[in-house]
Amino acid sequence: MADDLSTALADMARDLLAQPTLQATLDRIVAHAVDLVDGCESAGILIVRRGETQSLAATDDLARESDMLQGEVGEGPCLDATLRAEQIFRIPDVANDKRWPKYGPRAVDLGIHSALGFLLFTEDENLGALNMYARRTHAFPEDTGHAGWLLASHAAVAFANARTDDQLRAAVATRQEIGEAVGILMERYKMPEERAFDLLRRESQNRNIKLRDVARTVTETGEVGG
Repeated sequence: MADDLSTALADMARDLLAQPTLQATLDRIVAHAVDLVDGCESAGILIVRRGETQSLAATDDLARESDMLQGEVGEGPCLDATLRAEQIFRIPDVANDKRWPKYGPRAVDLGIHSALGFLLFTEDENLGALNMYARRTHAFPEDTGHAGWLLASHAAVAFANARTDDQLRAAVATRQEIGEAVGILMERYKMPEERAFDLLRRESQNRNIKLRDVARTVTETGEVGG
């Protein structure tokens, strides 16, 4: 059994690293949670950003609605895992768990009767929570916690790497778009590169929008102000 789990996790790690985008990586993480964790029927990844909850990925509406519900009522196991940096939470019977009086009854109405979750974290930061749900009580065996923790550890590394790659791709795209806009302004108004870039920067500050958005307006319209 241990060898089977090790092989499955190794296959998962290779699969996650092969994904082309951050969103594809997140979608595969939740899919693997359902495939590899005994009792898991639905899974999702929730983060808290500027006080607002956001569902980054979900295998189905059940997981997505649970994330939305916790944001709506301002409590729940996934929020606790994220905000309090709890590495694992387990709810064998949601209906009889009194820790979240606003979330619990409504989660049962959704069809959630047991849950298991793990904090996604690296040495540098808390990335969010990987949440697993089942429609029956006591769905997750005691030994599931170890398998889930190993899965979450692999998932956190893949999440962090994919996000870094995504940020690098966005930065390259931004530089290319700004460079194209500078070239257009230089040609259109017969101005040097430094002055063209300064024109973009001032427009960004005056309109309180990102420099990339100003550059996109130039590339699409030929005008700084759109």
